[in-house]
Amino acid sequence: MTTALPAATESPSRTDAGATLWLTGLPSAGKTTLATALRRELGDARPVELLDGDEVREFLSKGLGFTREDRDTNVLRIGWVAATLAKHGVLVLASVISPFAQTRDAVRALHAERGAGFLEVHVATPVEVCSARDVKGLYAKQRSGELTGLTGVDAPYEAPTSPDAVVRTQEQSLDESVAQLLAVLTERGLA
Repeated sequence: MTTALPAATESPSRTDAGATLWLTGLPSAGKTTLATALRRELGDARPVELLDGDEVREFLSKGLGFTREDRDTNVLRIGWVAATLAKHGVLVLASVISPFAQTRDAVRALHAERGAGFLEVHVATPVEVCSARDVKGLYAKQRSGELTGLTGVDAPYEAPTSPDAVVRTQEQSLDESVAQLLAVLTERGLA
């Protein structure tokens, strides 16, 4: 006679699985706007955490500059936090410029080591559109000479070669972009 396992020991459903949706792209591409809108759309049906690159830099990575080493350290710290949360069933929405493919690959590996899912989303907004948006005034500062090392202008940005999704914010509305990501999450059993 076979007895069913009690609910407490059953394996979690796919929607209980944690994962990180890693939104990478140029400054002012729309990463944080998209992550915030997606968070709102997901509601409270499951634990969701938003990790914004600028906020984490202010608190967890305070004191880091913008050298290659400092940028990598910041991204890896965010990746470690994301992987830890995802390991415990949280859906993490990380909006991080993360300009280097090697560092993003290291973040993916951190997730694999912890048994957490990782989906890379390229918010592929062209630099001309980002410069026109200039949400934080970075492009204006770069043009005036006040700022050097702006990702995608005078510092490198290595676009993902095979992301799980590409969002072109300049070609679709915010609602359409959110719907696109919801479809990806649903397809993966995460929404």
